Amino acid sequence: MIRAAEKAGKMLIRDFGEVEQLQVSRKGPADFVSTADLKAEKAVKAELQKARPDFGFLMEESGSAEGRDKTTRWIVDPLDGTTNFLHGLPHWAVSIALEREGEIVAGVVYEPVRDEMFWAEKGQGCFLNAQRLRVSERRRLDDSLIATGIPFKGRGDHPHFLRQQTAVMAEVAGIRRFGSAALDLAYVAAGRYEGFWETGLSPWDIAAGILMVSEAGGFVTEIGGGRNPLYGPDLLAANSHLHRSLSKLLIAANPKKTAEPAPAVSTS
Repeated sequence: MIRAAEKAGKMLIRDFGEVEQLQVSRKGPADFVSTADLKAEKAVKAELQKARPDFGFLMEESGSAEGRDKTTRWIVDPLDGTTNFLHGLPHWAVSIALEREGEIVAGVVYEPVRDEMFWAEKGQGCFLNAQRLRVSERRRLDDSLIATGIPFKGRGDHPHFLRQQTAVMAEVAGIRRFGSAALDLAYVAAGRYEGFWETGLSPWDIAAGILMVSEAGGFVTEIGGGRNPLYGPDLLAANSHLHRSLSKLLIAANPKKTAEPAPAVSTS
């Protein structure tokens, strides 16, 4: 997985240096795919197939492909943060996760610009390069930095997000929107953020990052406490001290979700 991410990262770095010359096509409103994205996905797929030819795939660009091993598949986003990439912003990553029988058991998020390789394996912890990671120990919302994703044209419930943002920003030290959910989750695992929430994400955006937060001692659930954030409608990740407080704020901002958040369970 690390080799595949590094190979794709090297290709993307080369294209990033010529971002203005990239051929770009539209997938939908404010949702772009570049030739660099497609080339990186092919490179990741080839490297992973070489190592494990029987595994299936769930990939952002080419979709789902079942392997001979029906229990195991790779979940891949070859370029998380495409819009940043295409605007010359150096904040994007390659994300690869391994799903076995519906559970994420390994994950890699590689940020090539800074050469930061986040990786985790179930039961073995989460690491940045060779350094073991733990989530932040901050206990107060007013000391905390929280990340999110903001809906854009044609995507998401804008009034709902504004209610959530209003509720959270009144209680925390700051909110950040950097444009890569994979890196947002890796940063929660590294203690750079205390929490992260977003709605409308896809499995390839978050599969690797979910495991990282859990292995670093944090909690990841749906906002209402549901235990299926990978395939659910929304996601909340935070350290153990702040997860419930953030969940209550976000639930109160959404009248449709009134359930008390269920106790989160860490797998670390």
